[in-house]
Amino acid sequence: MQLNSQVKNKTKEQISENYRLKRMLVRGLIYLILIVGAAICLLPFYSMIISSTHSNTDISNKFLLLPGDQFIENYKRLIKIVPIWRGFLNSVFLTVVGTSVTLYFSAMTAYGFSKYDFKYSKVLFSCVLATLMIPGELSIIGFFRLMGNFHMLNTYWPLILPGIANAFGTFFLKQNCDQAVSSEIIESARMDGCGELKAFHRLVLPLLKPALATFGILAFIGQWNSFMLPVITLFDNNLQPLPVMVAMTRGQFGTDYGAQYVGIVISIVPIMLLFAFLSRKIMDGVSAGALKE
Repeated sequence: MQLNSQVKNKTKEQISENYRLKRMLVRGLIYLILIVGAAICLLPFYSMIISSTHSNTDISNKFLLLPGDQFIENYKRLIKIVPIWRGFLNSVFLTVVGTSVTLYFSAMTAYGFSKYDFKYSKVLFSCVLATLMIPGELSIIGFFRLMGNFHMLNTYWPLILPGIANAFGTFFLKQNCDQAVSSEIIESARMDGCGELKAFHRLVLPLLKPALATFGILAFIGQWNSFMLPVITLFDNNLQPLPVMVAMTRGQFGTDYGAQYVGIVISIVPIMLLFAFLSRKIMDGVSAGALKE
């Protein structure tokens, strides 16, 4: 009996050791795949930043891994021809205002679909979701003519007003509103004499803060990278946002890759830093919106 017990114990220890070893190997393989994937994703950005510090000759003839000393010279050539910082300020203004408008009206629309039981509400919400399947390029001609009829071309209104009707924002915030905002709280506020707008501002918006933060980051990135609408609706180069200014460097500089890379770095690095620091909040918000009670 004692011999059998010892054999069983050794067998259990061996199985446990094999299991731990197997789990370590699987975990190591997963980490290796993640590291390789991260390196593949980051390599273009690293190459872009490194190239902005080298001369055109080095960029054309060498595969660059280490930083150079030509960043200042490339930067000086860039700002002599392209008002890159004017474009940066234009992008900051458009992004802040556009994101704020998108957040406010998306939250209000989501709250209406979530807590107001009116006729054909589900049909209307389905129509809102259906617009997500329609490419925005299909409506660009009609939108251009509409803005022309309202005399809004060559202004920032065509870049800000579309944020009022954001289908994805409405869907995303409605999912969070269904869970985060209790109907009993709204009814109690109404019984206490709280108006609808006051209830929305005092109760709903604070409860939706995590979801608003997540969607705000996504809307900020999308607005910052906006390219097609500015090109079509803005005719004055001094009004153009940063992505359009960067595209202008291709025509202005031709084969001056160093100056072009500097413009791209100025355009992309702020968004990269924002996403790097707030990516966890994005994932938490998306996960929270996906949970069902």
